[in-house]
Amino acid sequence: MSSHSHVYVQGDVTIDPSAVISSGVILRANPESQIIIAAGVCIGAGSILHADQGTLEIETGVNMGTGVLVVGHGTIGANACIGSLTTIWNASIERLTVVPAGSVVGDVGRQVAEVSPAATPPVDSSNPPEAANPEPEQEAIASAPSPSPEQQDVNPPVDSQRHSSESTTEEDPESANSPAENSVYGQGSVDRILKTLFPYNQ
Repeated sequence: MSSHSHVYVQGDVTIDPSAVISSGVILRANPESQIIIAAGVCIGAGSILHADQGTLEIETGVNMGTGVLVVGHGTIGANACIGSLTTIWNASIERLTVVPAGSVVGDVGRQVAEVSPAATPPVDSSNPPEAANPEPEQEAIASAPSPSPEQQDVNPPVDSQRHSSESTTEEDPESANSPAENSVYGQGSVDRILKTLFPYNQ
């Protein structure tokens, strides 16, 4: 009646002719393992049934959604409904059971320990850290040679240059506020678009 040519089958797999198996399903039984699919079973696209170390039996009327993964051995009881993207690992599902989509059911013998963030020692913020060697800095300042008279003559022109640069920077903010220099690149385009969109605001 139904053709299962669109299903990948490997190993000892028995499929009842009335079972409906969608495309892309993989049915694989390892050596000394078996898959039995009973009458009226419906298996959604992309599901994988992989029997290992025993028999994996899908009883009458079971409905499996798309992307279901069943690995190991066990029985899915009659008329059970397995939601899409569910994983069943070495477990049996009772008859008439509804398993929600995205569930993980099965052997919890192999658990992965959660990694907690590394504990950092508390920092005492009440006492600021002391400087390691504040004295050498003071010694360096105290031991700096005093300027010679020739060096003192050089310093006043630098001060006059500093005064002149400060006066030019004071003038710059005033000139920066002029309307010609405050234009924003693209402002004209934005204004034209706004006038086109909102002509009544002119």
